[in-house]
This record gives sequence, structure tokens and C-alpha cells, in this order.
Amino acid sequence: MQSIFGTDGIRGRFNEEITYSLAYKVGYALGSNLENKNPILIGRDTRLSGDILLQAITKGIKKSGKKFTNIGICPTPAIPFLIKKENFSSGIMISASHNPPEYNGIKIFDSNGKKITKNFENKIQKLIEEGNQNISVPTKIIPLKTNEELMHIYMKSLIQTMDGENLSGMKIILDTCYGSATTCAKKIFQNLDADVRVINNSKNGLKINMGCGSTNLEPLKKALKESTADMGFSFDGDADRVIGLDSKGNVLDGDHILFLWGRELMEQRILTNNLLISTQMANLGFEKAWNKIGGILYRTDVGDKYVHDAIKKKKAVLGGEQSGHILSKINNFSGDGILTALQISKYCKKKNISLNEWLKSSFDPFPQKLTNIKLDFNINKINSKTRILINQTIDNFQKIYSDNCRIYIRPSGTEPVIRVLVEAKNQNKVNSLSSEITKKLFLEINKIMN
Repeated sequence: MQSIFGTDGIRGRFNEEITYSLAYKVGYALGSNLENKNPILIGRDTRLSGDILLQAITKGIKKSGKKFTNIGICPTPAIPFLIKKENFSSGIMISASHNPPEYNGIKIFDSNGKKITKNFENKIQKLIEEGNQNISVPTKIIPLKTNEELMHIYMKSLIQTMDGENLSGMKIILDTCYGSATTCAKKIFQNLDADVRVINNSKNGLKINMGCGSTNLEPLKKALKESTADMGFSFDGDADRVIGLDSKGNVLDGDHILFLWGRELMEQRILTNNLLISTQMANLGFEKAWNKIGGILYRTDVGDKYVHDAIKKKKAVLGGEQSGHILSKINNFSGDGILTALQISKYCKKKNISLNEWLKSSFDPFPQKLTNIKLDFNINKINSKTRILINQTIDNFQKIYSDNCRIYIRPSGTEPVIRVLVEAKNQNKVNSLSSEITKKLFLEINKIMN
């Protein structure tokens, strides 16, 4: 059996890769592998399948002899924070993050609020493989009691990260993309006296991430155009990432967030070795500008767990991904989109500067193009010989590199696609290289598969 774990937990389409039976077995395997007798904390985003998977996981946990606490719909970062704060034995978040509604996923955290290790994933996998029974879906789903007090504790912790600074006088628009942020983002910003308008703010699992949120900024751009707001923030389905827009609609992505926030920490002399951690997706313009002011950018593979590992290893205090997944020392390096949005707002207030002005002082990004090659197979489920051939083909294409041009190709850990990133100083070069590489790579992969 191929590993059920990808780059960020277990992910797939509901009733295909992610089934009721699998969720039950994950709950049972997790409970059976825990020595700690404290309850397991469970949360989910708004997807319709979340309720069914919650029922399955909790039944599996009960069968293992362990207890659980259900927080209900919440941002993913609430889980690791509350595990540590309230001493849970571990935690599960049922979410497929930025993926469409038909997807779902299971993210598992240990007793320290960290994503579980590869070794622990293997233990869960082993128990699942040994239990070959197929669990059928019950005809009736009984609603589970939620612990609402836990959400208040999480929200209070976010407000406390502002160190007494409020957001009065600031007009801010939030796109909660029908997901986890609908439960608390508006309340938190209002509590800090911001003038808040929220769009896509109903808990609608059929619309989560659909034409909105951090992967589609058009609704937020439109809302900013129609208003006199200072800035806007767009979250993904489970609110662990955020992309910002200034009053003119200019994009504040993860690279710009790291550059601006990192520069503030550098000036305060609290940025270890002037070091930022990012991934292979980080813009070359960001890296060159950061180096120019005396900073060091360390790149990892794509995925917040790789960023986290590098932060720990190099004793860094800030890292993240271009996609808006930012890890900071403030909350023990758990990516939190709402926390990031609050910190950006706080800096603007303290510096008495608009986000538009602040963003102008950031770097000029190199033209960059990301293309997805759609596959009609799951790359994680093909045999190792074929996978090696595909990896060799990718490596050959990736060697096209010079100082002012960069090619990065990787299979997605969550969808059946290969992502091709091309960046250079010249937009025409980016477009022609991207077109040439994606066409050739598509043909080469088809040759291998046929």
C-alpha cells in the first residue's frame, strides 16, 4: 500500500481517496498509538463532508479507548495552539485547505502542536494496513456536541498578539471564502476597533474556495475598488494562509509579507543571523533584494513542514511560503492567516503608514509564471520505476538555470498535477520558456506512461 500521507497530512477527493472507512481507521490508529490518556482535539472547516468524516474519526477514536473534544468549525491553527494551551494528547483538523469543495483532508498534530513525524505517520499507516475491515457509512449522522469555550480562548490569544495596539481608524475588508475564518475573523478585527467589511462570510461548504479566497483575489479587488478601505485580506479554506491587497489592489503575497515583516525584525535586531526561511517557490527578486540589505534567504522544498524543520534547525524566527503561509515565533511557528493579517495591520498602524506606501518600499518581483500540467493519474500511486523516470525527466528540465532565470518543477502533494514555475527578468522569456517546457514535459511524461 502506498503511503496515504502527502506533503500536508492525508488529502484527496471525498468518497474516492478520502472515505468514511479510511477516516474511521485513522481515528482508531491515532488513538491506539497514543500513550497520553488526555482527549484528542478535533476541528474541521465548512465542507459538507467534514461532518461525515468527523463522525468516522470520532468512532475510531472511541473504539481505540481514547476520548476526544470537538471544537467544531475552526481555523487550522486553533488546533496546535489549543493542544499546548489546554494539554490535549494530540489533535486532528479535517480540511483540504485551499482545495475545492469536493476535496477533504486529515491533518494530525502531536502533543506539542506540531505536525506528526514521518515515523508516527508510518505507525498509523501500519495499523491501517493491518485492519482490513471495511467500515460502512451509517444511515444517520448524529450531531456532536462542540466546545465553544475553546474558540474564545483561541480568539483571545490572537488579540493578545497585538500588545495593546488597536486598529481604530483603519478600514479593512476581509474575504473569509466561506471557510474556517467565517467563525472568528470579523469578530477579532472588530474587537480591535477596526472598521471591518467582510465578504463571502457564510459557512458554506459548497462554496469554500470557489472563485474567492487566497487563490482568487478578484472578489476582494472588486470590494476594494468599490470602497475607501485601506487594505484587504483574503484567507484560504482553513485560514492558515492569507494574501493581502493594498487600497489600489496591489498584491501582498507571502514573499512581500516575509520581506516587510522580516525587515522590521531585522531593524529590531531580533532576526537570527538576518535569516528568513522560504521555499523553492520564493521569487528571485525577493531573494536578491533581501540579500542586498544584508539578509540571508534559505530555501526548502515546498510545504510548511519543510519550512518548519528548517526554522527549528537554523533557529530562525520567521519563515513561510509565497502562498501566504507564514510561520512566526509569536505562536510557536504555526501558520495562521488571521495572525499574519493582524501583524501587517499592526505595523501599518504603529508606523503610521498605509499598506500602499509600505508595499512600495518592498522589492520588485521578477516576472514569474506557474503552470499546472494536469495528470490523469495519481503520481504518488504509480510504481517506483515509473516514478524514478518521471523524476529524472523533471531534473533534466530543471537544469535550465542562470543567474537571472530560474526553473522549478514539482509534482503537487495534494492534487494530480505537476507544477512548473519559470521566472526571469524578462516577461517574454518567462512566457516562451514556460510554454516550451510545459509542452515538452507533458509529451515526455505521456511517453513514460504509455
